[in-house]
Amino acid sequence: MADATMADVAGAGAAQPEKQPRSVRVVLLALMIAMMLAMLDNMIIGTAMPTIVGELGGLEHLSWVVTAYTLATAASTPIWGKLGDMFGRKGSFMSSIVLFLIGSALSGMAQNMGELIGFRAVQGLGAGGLMVGVMAIIGDLIPPRERGKYQGMMAAVMALAMIGGPLVGGTITDNWGWRWSFYINLPLGAVALIAISAVLHLPKKRSKARIDYLGAALLTVGITAIVLVTTWGGTEYAWTSARIMELIGIGVAALVGFVFWQTRAAEPVVPLHIFRSRNFTLMSVIGFVTGFVMFGATLFLPLYQQAVQGASATNSGLLLLPMLGAMLVTSMVAGRVTTNTGRYKIFPILGGVLMVVGLYLLSLMDTGTSRFTSGVYMAVVGLGMGCLMQITMLVAQNSVQMKDMGVASSSTTLFRTLGSSFGVAIMGALFNHRVQDVMAERAGALGSKVTEQSAQLDAASLAKLPAAAREAYQHAVSSGTHSAFLLGSVIAVIALAAALFVKEVPLKGAGPKTDQGPADGAAPVDKAPVTEAV
Repeated sequence: MADATMADVAGAGAAQPEKQPRSVRVVLLALMIAMMLAMLDNMIIGTAMPTIVGELGGLEHLSWVVTAYTLATAASTPIWGKLGDMFGRKGSFMSSIVLFLIGSALSGMAQNMGELIGFRAVQGLGAGGLMVGVMAIIGDLIPPRERGKYQGMMAAVMALAMIGGPLVGGTITDNWGWRWSFYINLPLGAVALIAISAVLHLPKKRSKARIDYLGAALLTVGITAIVLVTTWGGTEYAWTSARIMELIGIGVAALVGFVFWQTRAAEPVVPLHIFRSRNFTLMSVIGFVTGFVMFGATLFLPLYQQAVQGASATNSGLLLLPMLGAMLVTSMVAGRVTTNTGRYKIFPILGGVLMVVGLYLLSLMDTGTSRFTSGVYMAVVGLGMGCLMQITMLVAQNSVQMKDMGVASSSTTLFRTLGSSFGVAIMGALFNHRVQDVMAERAGALGSKVTEQSAQLDAASLAKLPAAAREAYQHAVSSGTHSAFLLGSVIAVIALAAALFVKEVPLKGAGPKTDQGPADGAAPVDKAPVTEAV
């Protein structure tokens, strides 16, 4: 027999923390592959987009290739989490993988931009369940105290996706064609499906409660409106335009209606009682801020290094290596310390401090900053992120009952996703405004003309500029990144403040077995873990 049920595995994790059953390690490998699919996709596709537009046309709809995927992912994330809680984690996770692979295959066969956008939405619907499924299944299989050991594995997958995505995307597009940027998901997804089907054994569930369709619809409308506001605001439409105001009104009304309905629904999509735990609510705030800061940093750091420091756009992923390497190392250390000691509060506090300091240091960069100096600043930010990225999920899962593991994982993931949307939008708006102002000051009418279409010039456009305009643009980008990172430093203070109020509740699964039974947290679903009220 391959291995055991969730409780058996969790109990083994508590009694013998130094060794996990072989089948659990196989499942973890499959989960990491699925996590890689979710994180790698957009980065590979981003590199292939110029070639895709060249073949399919539809340049005016280019942004929707990414927007459709992002919208579908964000909107479906909490729904997948709830489906896993109601009907079983394994079935819902495998369904999300299948849907993602169907969307990938169809995207690779798209004959025009409209088809590609529609198929990317299908792919995004599946992607919404990938990360949530990974986190929730790990939450089922491994007690929280033992879970820290696997933080390094998840951080490594994240770093590999960010560094390797652009390189892999460029290599595939140049040698096999852009369609293989989508087809490459199929063999990887098939391996994950086979391993999970054969080895993963979780208790079967079948809820008699009806799915909360109204709650799901209201949440989907609210999330869609928020993502569209952050995507279109300041680019497609002015922030004060009627369209943006309409979306804000729709989003607010839908989310208020959603919260109201969740207090009355028999089986709510997001049970509001999980927010009664102080730690869960604080982790949601920290996750939002981490997403805000992280995706803003990964957007503007390569831009600064290419425009100001003259780095090659081809190796854009490698430019982030100091930050991602520091994040990986710190995440591994934090995981090991948490597993060995059962203590974790120091890491959110330390992470908040390092993020505030690191982002402030990044805001000091100018046209004379060396690559070594900027690399040191990035490493400081990476150390802060490494203290926060996985600890937030660990503490959030430790703050809810087992029956709410899915919605806890999906809610935490959703807050981080929404944080990234707001970060890119707000930091991007500040950056663009500052670049255009400095270009107008330093290069006059020519400067305004250069940046009237976009404040983010590619390498080819930058090379065509006169020397004076190019120098002005370098100063403008330096000033824009100063404003964006200074804002990020201020926002990171919120994460630090939230971390100070975290209560260090013992992690389930901590300690050896006693006469009272295993302290592994793999209790029946009706037994609540140790939590604390707000």
